[in-house]
Amino acid sequence: MKRILFFNYEYPPLGGGAANATKYILEEYSKRNDLVVDLVTSSINDEYVQNKISKNVTIHRLPIGKNSENLNYQSKGELIKYTWKAYFFARKLIKKNNYDLTHSFFTVPTGVLSLIFKWQFKLPYIVSLRGSDVPGYSERFDKLYKFITPIIHKIWHQAKFVVTNSKGLTELAKKSDPQQKFLEIFNGIDTTFYQPNKRTLEDKKREFRILLASRLTRRKGFNYAIDAFARLVKKYPQIKIQIAGGEGNAMAELKEQVRKLKLADKINFSGLYTKEESPAIYNWADIFVMPSLNEGMSNNLLEALASGLPVLMTPTGGAEELVIDGKNGYLIKMKDVDSIVEKISLLIDNLQKCEILGVKSREIAENMSWFSVAEEYINLYNKIDV
Repeated sequence: MKRILFFNYEYPPLGGGAANATKYILEEYSKRNDLVVDLVTSSINDEYVQNKISKNVTIHRLPIGKNSENLNYQSKGELIKYTWKAYFFARKLIKKNNYDLTHSFFTVPTGVLSLIFKWQFKLPYIVSLRGSDVPGYSERFDKLYKFITPIIHKIWHQAKFVVTNSKGLTELAKKSDPQQKFLEIFNGIDTTFYQPNKRTLEDKKREFRILLASRLTRRKGFNYAIDAFARLVKKYPQIKIQIAGGEGNAMAELKEQVRKLKLADKINFSGLYTKEESPAIYNWADIFVMPSLNEGMSNNLLEALASGLPVLMTPTGGAEELVIDGKNGYLIKMKDVDSIVEKISLLIDNLQKCEILGVKSREIAENMSWFSVAEEYINLYNKIDV
């Protein structure tokens, strides 16, 4: 029997991809009788809340003064408050329970907790990198990286295992710390929740639908796609574009770009959406486009694959592993409008090819289960001796 103390400051309905990954992994853990897991996470209100997924998996939600209108983004102040409260709460759990190890999603701030508890209680730990906790990943944190990179490296060096979720993230992490060893465990995908759409060739001929879905940050490169659409609509007046997502630093800029290009009748900003609403968003579309400049493992990519969509994506966030050029989509060049125009044109001009690529996307998704992800982590747990 392994007893795990798990840290992630975000857990649904808080957060994004890392929150959902934690949820799916814990659901798989809940089906086992050889694990006991306590997750320490954040509350969406001002109260401590305890939930039990099963008799062996418990969720502890700590109040951090969360703004309920902004669930997808945690401020620096909220992260500091989480770290402070999680430290004292987890100390009590450690003194009460005989844990074998801790597991932190994100190097900071949660990996800091694992490091401290290794020093204080000799608890070994695993840290799972998710993107923004890797130096160089996000422009938003450029100034912060200068101060915290030594701490990040210290946490990696002291961990039993450091896990990334894509080859691209491994490569970025190695640029920061070439001597560090990294393991890769890709995210899984729920192929029951996400299903292919039922749009026919005739539907696509009448109106060809293009989806971009993610938090609207500059790092996603959506501005290059909008420039491409301005050229495409002149040749293909039947195209419609939906940009789904919100709360990012690029939303106002993207809307202004659409206004200047006079594309308001072609491009719809549908805004922030819930997990429950996401299958319908993917089912609306005929193809999925992600011109991102940097990703860890893109959950939007995985959801698009499970929804049976051809994918056009830059070589980041799992695309190099999961987008097979000409088989289930195309790799597009970063910051390259011509590349986006070329690949979308290929699909609009050959709708049967578009359908074939979508079928292959679904096949790829069906081979990526959360059960397998959980098993890989459990194998790591079993390699650790206290």
